[in-house]
Amino acid sequence: MNCSKKSDQSNWQSNLQKRGVRADSSGYMPGLDGLRALAVFAVIAYHLKLTWAPGGLLGVSLFFVLSGYLITNILLKQWERSGSIDLKDFWLRRARRLLPALFLMLAGVMLWVMLCAPERLAALKPEALAAVFYTSNWYLIFHQVSYFESFGPPSPLGHLWSLAVEEQFYLFWPLLLGWGLRCFRQRKWLIGGTVAVTLASAAAMAMIYIPGHDPSRVYYGTDTRVFALLVGALLAMVWPSGKMTADLSGKKRLALDGAGSLGLLVVLLMIGKTSQYQTSLYQGGLLLFSVAAACLVAVLSHPASYLGQFFGWGPLRWLGGCSYGIYLWHYPVIILTNPVVNTEGLNLSLTLGQIALSITLAALSRYLIEDPIRYGRRKRVRRRAPALQWWQRPLAHSTKITVSMVLMFLLVFVSPDEGMETSAKAIAESQVTTEQAQAQTPGTVKEDSAAKGELAEADKKSDIKGEDITVIGDSLMINVEPALQEHLPGIVIDAQIGRQMHQAPDVMAKLQKEGELGNIVIIELGSNGAFTEKQLMQTLDSLQGTTEIVLVNTRVPKPWETVVNETLSKVAESYPKTRLIDWYSASSGHGDYFYSDGVHLTQTGVEAYGELLIEALISNQNDKHKSCYNNKKTKG
Repeated sequence: MNCSKKSDQSNWQSNLQKRGVRADSSGYMPGLDGLRALAVFAVIAYHLKLTWAPGGLLGVSLFFVLSGYLITNILLKQWERSGSIDLKDFWLRRARRLLPALFLMLAGVMLWVMLCAPERLAALKPEALAAVFYTSNWYLIFHQVSYFESFGPPSPLGHLWSLAVEEQFYLFWPLLLGWGLRCFRQRKWLIGGTVAVTLASAAAMAMIYIPGHDPSRVYYGTDTRVFALLVGALLAMVWPSGKMTADLSGKKRLALDGAGSLGLLVVLLMIGKTSQYQTSLYQGGLLLFSVAAACLVAVLSHPASYLGQFFGWGPLRWLGGCSYGIYLWHYPVIILTNPVVNTEGLNLSLTLGQIALSITLAALSRYLIEDPIRYGRRKRVRRRAPALQWWQRPLAHSTKITVSMVLMFLLVFVSPDEGMETSAKAIAESQVTTEQAQAQTPGTVKEDSAAKGELAEADKKSDIKGEDITVIGDSLMINVEPALQEHLPGIVIDAQIGRQMHQAPDVMAKLQKEGELGNIVIIELGSNGAFTEKQLMQTLDSLQGTTEIVLVNTRVPKPWETVVNETLSKVAESYPKTRLIDWYSASSGHGDYFYSDGVHLTQTGVEAYGELLIEALISNQNDKHKSCYNNKKTKG
């Protein structure tokens, strides 16, 4: 048995040496690089809106747990060696690791926007500034509350909030940990205090989060996300890498890999089954995921783990080594190369190209910028540098950093403001002008005459009265209101920019009190955010006196689109008086229906939407007439 153990350990070390990794390198755990690869590709899948990974955003939590573990592990080793934590050395190492790649990405994005989309530069500058100072998460919290900013083009820097959370942790955690190590000689008190802060952070998330409302505050907040980093820190306190040995018995090794496999299963299931708008995620789900991730990290960091050797496979390890750069570059690449309006669904060739470009940029960043600054690769040419001409000599690290900071300053502060992002408010306010211009243009009248003729013909065949219909909607219904008023005179339309489902019961109560709630109620809500099944059911239950309820699903280039449509479909099936109109499918392949935000409708889209609603109402009325006729015939 001992010979077998020694043989396994020898093979493990030999394999690492063949792949260019020293088995005795300080703190290096190859399996964790493979886990980084899993985390970054989960995030990419989420941002590509791949349906099989709705919980890909949990890849960020994986990174948090990993960071908390590795950073605390480093700090505890330093304390054990010297009895103190060298804060200056720690922060300088973090800066050399993180800043060069960040500055390169920011400079590249700002330069691309300045050359190719200057109208977006004004809105991007404050985000770049927030990224430089690692405050992106709080910037998002305080600037995405307004609906009018939510439907412009997505920001290519929106993913940097997670780096801000980590950097804030790197700034304060060494101070707190050093204080705790000095004050508490017994490690159990330090562990107990960290557990308390971890639970307090998770509890804050659960208490602040309101189901069916925008989760940005709890999703981006440092105070409500730090528990994932602290879970990793706790793991480092009870499972330090320096005290692990590859000399484990068969049963212990089997138990180790069994625990790791269970953690991996939970991680993969939650990535495949959860979504950003699932209530349970904020009421303990993210804490559960962090614990499962910590279990997986514990096993992958152990030299005796077969699972760790699998995750330490060469290609996975290389991708994990590039994961920071891949994370930095993938989102700008996706945002800046996606079509402005996409009603066609997944474009496989574009998706593969975006992934390949992200990896390529990350590799170039790693080998040309990050590693030379981080490890001092220029030492190799130091001996022959004096013999070279000045233009042949490699740049000093300080020069590279200075040049990158000057470039960032020029791009953020000196480049001209060329405009503002498109907003939902601007689009809504432009509708009247657009419709007036189209009415005065003969060519436009000819193009729309066929659609209007079809609506007029439908009107003649139907005896639906506008007075019987009430519509409750958001800004999309503001666009459609003129068309519905024309073909259904007397229809009551209550639409408001930014309205969400949780506001609907109050709107209905007000309309009922004023005597304006018709027998047929159409609900068009979901463009501005997700809602729970419970909230939708409460809305429908408040319409007991109506004869028919019509729900309209949504097409919106936002993460909540799938959640909204699935909730509407599921609930509509369980309510007998309720039917669903599938605007999402009807608008598929029709980019001409939408303005550049992919939500609000052009005149062509307005006519198509109105026709869809009226045809659905007529079809349902005809079905009722047939049912009534058959009942009479049966009784006769």
